[in-house]
Amino acid sequence: MNSAVFAYAALGLAIILEVAGTVFLQRSAQFTRLWPTLAMAVLYAGSFYSLTHAIKAMPLSVAYAVWGGVGIILTATVGYVIFRQALDFAAILGIALIVSGVFVINLFSQTAVH
Repeated sequence: MNSAVFAYAALGLAIILEVAGTVFLQRSAQFTRLWPTLAMAVLYAGSFYSLTHAIKAMPLSVAYAVWGGVGIILTATVGYVIFRQALDFAAILGIALIVSGVFVINLFSQTAVH
């Protein structure tokens, strides 16, 4: 498999695991519920493990920017859908700016893996 494809697949998995871990973080009720807390820890560990594979083929700064940016978007979406946590205009604008930054990095940066 191409190293760029593998890196982005590993990064995608890291993002999915991180968002799932964040859902269980909410469900853990400040670590007072055992099973959601354990699920959160396993999912976060898996996320970081996948992230280590992504940074074998791409710069840490690019991988982390994409991981954080896409993770924020998905977490906000999950928060709205599952937990009914609505966002105001300022929050949506801030997320849009983060997304814009991720696009700029991936489309124009010479350091991103393509």
